[in-house]
Amino acid sequence: QVRLMESGGGLVQAGGSLRVSCAASGSIGSINIMGWYRQAPGKRRELVATITRGGFTNYADSVKGRFTISRDNAKNTVYLQMNSLKPEDTALYYCNADLTVITSPFTWKNYWGQGTQVTVSS
Repeated sequence: QVRLMESGGGLVQAGGSLRVSCAASGSIGSINIMGWYRQAPGKRRELVATITRGGFTNYADSVKGRFTISRDNAKNTVYLQMNSLKPEDTALYYCNADLTVITSPFTWKNYWGQGTQVTVSS
């Protein structure tokens, strides 16, 4: 019933910017933490940034000062603004959310999107 859909990935030159989005849809009760993760070829999936419903954020050291995570609770959407992009930022970016569904309002579950590709050229 619940689905996370990422969008906004693409090819950008080093030093450029991109904004990726993730919209949650379905029989959603409440969404707590939302976040972005990424996975580059040959590497493990890693945390990029998270944000609580109240707006508290957490960032990986590698993106601090360059990336900004935000959310629109009315739209069940989380965003990641990526500035000063580097070739090492190239990865498949995944959306993640911790939420409840209407039919089970006291059970928290974790969901993943299918990913959106971000490629940074030098």
